[in-house]
Amino acid sequence: MSDTVRQKAEAALKDVEHLTAVILPEPAGEIVPLAAADEHVALGIRTRMDEIDMADTNSIISFGSSAQAELQEISQAMLADVRNKDVGPAGDSLRDIVTTIRGFSVSELDVRRERSWWEKLLGRAAPFANFVARFEDVQSQIDKITDNLLTHEHTLLKDIKSLDKLYEKTLTFYDELALYIAAGEEKLRELDEKDIPAKAAAVEAAPEADQVIKAQELRDLRAARDDLERRVHDLKLTRQVTMQSLPSIRLVQENDKSLVTKINSTLVNTVPLWETQLAQAVTIQRSREAAEAVREASDLTNELLTANAENLRAANKVVREEMERGVFDIEAVKKANAELVATIQESLAIADEGKERRAKAEEELKKMEADLRDTLAAAKSRAQGAGSVPGV
Repeated sequence: MSDTVRQKAEAALKDVEHLTAVILPEPAGEIVPLAAADEHVALGIRTRMDEIDMADTNSIISFGSSAQAELQEISQAMLADVRNKDVGPAGDSLRDIVTTIRGFSVSELDVRRERSWWEKLLGRAAPFANFVARFEDVQSQIDKITDNLLTHEHTLLKDIKSLDKLYEKTLTFYDELALYIAAGEEKLRELDEKDIPAKAAAVEAAPEADQVIKAQELRDLRAARDDLERRVHDLKLTRQVTMQSLPSIRLVQENDKSLVTKINSTLVNTVPLWETQLAQAVTIQRSREAAEAVREASDLTNELLTANAENLRAANKVVREEMERGVFDIEAVKKANAELVATIQESLAIADEGKERRAKAEEELKKMEADLRDTLAAAKSRAQGAGSVPGV
């Protein structure tokens, strides 16, 4: 890793330490009602009460929505930045480094291991040759990854600063919601204690012809009051969710800070250590290869001597056995004679059996011929008897 990259990493670490030292304010506690608020807070509550027009439904529906405008601008700007940048998580780069280093497996360093069928099919180089080729490219890979890590680091630092602003605006929105809730509750109190009872009394005191109109106005006022109550309830729920988002923002910041610190530690400490270990691995492997070459030469000589002696003994045995054999094996002659005798006996038996079947067939034919002759004679006698006339 170059000195420039190391200097950039050290400079980024100072930025992280500066951002870590920033103390963010804590959110306020309970909502302060108008009666217990100081002059400044009371003015804010009354100002927000003036935004409510009970005759205008839109003013009730949109009550408190203006407080979120600035918060939305910051959030949308951060989301737009996320959509526009085309980078993966910074953790991917850390995994890339680990994968690059783990690519030099111990099994690949063993020059004696047999290549897999897949390696043979693709014609891949021997394990150590492949190891050396990959190591020659590792330095450029590490340089590229360290540059990529620095890019992620700057992006994370930018995100941390943006999250600081988002936290501040979220806290402001949280406080604004408290003022709007206090204003809404105060308005509801006025409606319940003053406006609605006064309107109900006006309905009772109105002439009979005007009571229907006055009663409708009372119902509209009560309906608007219920809408305002529901809106204040929604603001309370929003304030609760906003309060939950504040520690979430801090948690994301802490994760980003931890990740930036990890990136710095990897760049400053881990990468140089890996480079040293890789250089040692190559030197060790080359020494091992030389020793293996010498040993394999000696093993080959011993294997040739042993194989030649074994081959001579096996060949001599085969030759001597063939020399001692006759032209025909006695067992083969005996088997052929037995098969010939069996064949002759089988032929005689089949001839006798055929002669016997023919004799039986001849007797059957004679019997069938006699039966047929007797049947024809009987038929002729009946025919002659039927042709004579009785009494003639």
